[in-house]
Amino acid sequence: MGTTNGHRANGTRKLNRVVIRFAGDSGDGMQLTGDRFTSEAAAFGNDLATLPNFPAEIRAPAGTLPGVSSFQLHFADYDILTPGDRPDVLVAMNPAAMKANLGDLPHGGTLIVNTDEFSKRNLSKVGYESNPLEDPELAERYAVHEVAMGTLTQGALEETGLGKKDAARCKNMFALGLLSWMYHRPTEGTEQFLREKFAGKPDIAQANILAFRAGWNYGETTESFAVTYEVAPAKLPEGTYRQITGNTALAYGIVAAGQRSGLPVFLGTYPITPASDVLHELAKHKNFGVTTFQAEDEIAGVGAALGASFGGALGVTTTSGPGLALKSETIGLAVALELPLLVCDIQRGGPSTGLPTKTEQADLLQALHGRNGESPVPVLAPRSPADCFETALDAARISLTYRTPVLLLSDGAVANGSEPWLIPDVETLPDLTVEFATEPNAPDGSGEFWPYVRDPETLAREWAIPGTPGLEHRVGGLEKADGKGNISYDPDNHDHMVRLRQRKIDGVDVPDITVDDPSGEAKVLVLGWGSSFGPIGAACRRVRAQGKRIAQAHLRHLNPMPGNLGEVLRRYDQVIVPEMNMGQLATLLRARYLVDVRSYTKVAGLPFQAEELQNVLIDLMQGVSA
Repeated sequence: MGTTNGHRANGTRKLNRVVIRFAGDSGDGMQLTGDRFTSEAAAFGNDLATLPNFPAEIRAPAGTLPGVSSFQLHFADYDILTPGDRPDVLVAMNPAAMKANLGDLPHGGTLIVNTDEFSKRNLSKVGYESNPLEDPELAERYAVHEVAMGTLTQGALEETGLGKKDAARCKNMFALGLLSWMYHRPTEGTEQFLREKFAGKPDIAQANILAFRAGWNYGETTESFAVTYEVAPAKLPEGTYRQITGNTALAYGIVAAGQRSGLPVFLGTYPITPASDVLHELAKHKNFGVTTFQAEDEIAGVGAALGASFGGALGVTTTSGPGLALKSETIGLAVALELPLLVCDIQRGGPSTGLPTKTEQADLLQALHGRNGESPVPVLAPRSPADCFETALDAARISLTYRTPVLLLSDGAVANGSEPWLIPDVETLPDLTVEFATEPNAPDGSGEFWPYVRDPETLAREWAIPGTPGLEHRVGGLEKADGKGNISYDPDNHDHMVRLRQRKIDGVDVPDITVDDPSGEAKVLVLGWGSSFGPIGAACRRVRAQGKRIAQAHLRHLNPMPGNLGEVLRRYDQVIVPEMNMGQLATLLRARYLVDVRSYTKVAGLPFQAEELQNVLIDLMQGVSA
């Protein structure tokens, strides 16, 4: 029933932040449990960040270490930047979950375990020779709460007549109810969610609600928990917020780009983890002029998207690293055609199939150079889940303005993580209106339409919708003569066209990089890109709290890079670039700016931790007067 080395809850402790990790078998509903707790934290007004972590296999063997699924949530009464390093509370639904995650729980942390699953068979599956709950050192190191969640859930559902197997599936709601009681989370939203989720199966909906209430009541009546906790709402800028994942924010940004440009949106794609949720979300928005097409493979998906752009739509394709490799020839074709195309690469661990559900930042060089010939494309990377919305709009702006494919590099941590998003006023979003060619443009007065007549400022060619009378023209993958667009094998023309396409990308308008240096006197700069933003920011806060001076800057635009970046890099005695790869950005910066960039790399399939980077930064700062 539970440990008895405490008293009934008789006090409330106020906290400014908490990190909770739910962990169990991939069939235990940990992602749903974590997501529901997150939703209630968001509704309460906390700032939050999440980190789902789940197996690559659709159904790994039950009770094994490869089958462990977890969901970590960091919520606070102030603005936070990461899902947290180590959990303050670990909810372990079985021995595998406990063994896989216990090493992250700090001394004094709270451990809540489902004792029903600690059978000899389940213990042996993960290499426990004896029951770790009987080890006295466990209780000395952690605040351990043993709860027979399965038994208590079945007892609560006994009168419903639900089968034992179905009743057992509700134990995740028991855990959610218990944690909701511990942290004073609202309950009405979860109960309403369950009614809606299982609207077609009211008996299942009622069972989950009863299990949720049973967990809450267990916390209220047991003597195991002496204290409950409160985390006040965060003071965020005024406005309407919603919880959002990176993939959902990316999809909304694509929809907004279609609305602000006045173009239909066409998504041509092939399902691949962790990008598939963008397809799922966009498929819901046909009313906004969005067409989604699930092709037979990656190549067909990007080909359909490019065809849509040729026809006057905003063509979009989504993928992950292996799919980006397959799309490379068609992206090169888009470079030659000089047509808009938005390519969203949600990076994951590689090479090849690699780690489908784990995060990495190792596609940067592929995005920049992974095509045959000189095929320059702009490359952008969002820094957080909410930032995916603005980055998608920015990528669409560049693609439509300069008539070029654009690569957007998200990653698994950004895509699956969530945070509050300040819903923008639509009227404040950029105007992406496109003007198509409507009349012949040949400078020789011939009355013809030449496809490669360019805007003198952007070097973008005119975009003519096929079928427009009098604007017949030829485009394709073979090199074309500048202006007329006729097939050309002339060496000087090829040299001219290659340099022209490069000059167009080099001239893309990107804002200068800004530096966060509160003292204005730092001699060390930490530069990141993509999802490293949060851990770097949190680490810099910790370093400054120790009285050290350190500056931080972050790149959204990776090609072209901000015009002032070289000057910023040379301003500091030391530049440190943490990346979830083997140092790809650091290599580019050294080559381009001749600055001795220090690289810190990680390729473990997991994002950086603030504590980890804090220690690295302090070590690397030794000898620098900061």
